[in-house]
Amino acid sequence: QGARSTRRRSGGGRGGRGGRGAGRRGSVPPGAHDHNFAALVCGTLLIVLIICGNVLVCLSVYTEKALKTTTNYFIVSLAVADLLLAVLVLPLYVYAEFQGGVWALNMVICDGLMTMDVMLCTASIFNLCAISVDRFIAVSIPLNYNRKHIDQRQIILLSATWILALAVASPVMFGINNIPHRDTSRCQLEDDNYVVYSSVCSFFIPCPIMLLLYCGMFRGLRRWEEARKAKLRNSILACRKLQQAAAAALPPLAALPPPLPPVIECDLADTRAEELECYSQPDSPLPSEYKNPEVQTVAYPEAVYAKTPTRRKRAKINCRERKAMKVLPVVVGAFLFCWTPFFVVHTMRAMCETCDISPRLMSTVTWLGYVNSAINPVIYTVFNTEFRNFFRKFLHSCC
Repeated sequence: QGARSTRRRSGGGRGGRGGRGAGRRGSVPPGAHDHNFAALVCGTLLIVLIICGNVLVCLSVYTEKALKTTTNYFIVSLAVADLLLAVLVLPLYVYAEFQGGVWALNMVICDGLMTMDVMLCTASIFNLCAISVDRFIAVSIPLNYNRKHIDQRQIILLSATWILALAVASPVMFGINNIPHRDTSRCQLEDDNYVVYSSVCSFFIPCPIMLLLYCGMFRGLRRWEEARKAKLRNSILACRKLQQAAAAALPPLAALPPPLPPVIECDLADTRAEELECYSQPDSPLPSEYKNPEVQTVAYPEAVYAKTPTRRKRAKINCRERKAMKVLPVVVGAFLFCWTPFFVVHTMRAMCETCDISPRLMSTVTWLGYVNSAINPVIYTVFNTEFRNFFRKFLHSCC
């Protein structure tokens, strides 16, 4: 996270998440280090991609009514963390890379960079963890879950992600980097114990919790779907048997198609409509038989109005929500793929005195972690129809 440093080439102390340096300032004459133009070009392109993609995510949720869901508010919080990373951290990191790894700015700016770096990376994973908690609640106690408007529980979750992220990064603000004989040619975390502490708090504790919650969520969702379909099938079979018995007792009515009871007709119509919605575009209208199912309500209109509140109170996980749940594991998987190598290498470097980790490996895992901030908008575009439609419409209007 942040401008992370490699091991000093002179064999000196080991850094944490900090700007990588090529050596001590005194070991090379001023201006003798090579400029890394590849890092400048790639870093600038990465910053532009992160800013454009995450701004589009925020705009889409702000402007599109279909995207104003509680899950997407958490996604916006994640996008804000990525945006701040691209604006506050990456420019200085790219500048240090362009300078050959030598930190040429004030050490106060370096400590501010380290603070924002640790905080924003921690905020990203805490936002993903908060999304998993929110989704687990939606599946476990759906009757008490508000899907349209953010409530107090969700506000607490969102606030906790940023407060805890700030708490993890706060030791840098309070001077943990101010050690005697500090190498001013490098921007890095100087305390190995803090490196391990921040890695455990930012990654190694939240990730298992998040994965366990997602496993529980999808297991519960699968049981909910199977129980719902089994109950509907049993109800239909029982009603068909009763109707066949009644038709056998009354031969003149045997030629008429036996109708199902209104409640089962409504459930069946909802199921068909949801299944059709999963395989159709949101702009295409549903067939009339799904929009206006023929329910026996002419003779008993008051029964319809009496049952409507009950139907609205029933906890239902609709197709759009199920599609959103399929996107989130992809986001989590991409995050783990991008950041696990860095945290493993980073922690091993802080704990192992004899391990020799090459600067090239450290640079590779660091850039891989930063690339994650540009991946999430691509995932939303590929896997979510509403996001994809907004991105396409916005790009067409700009071009």
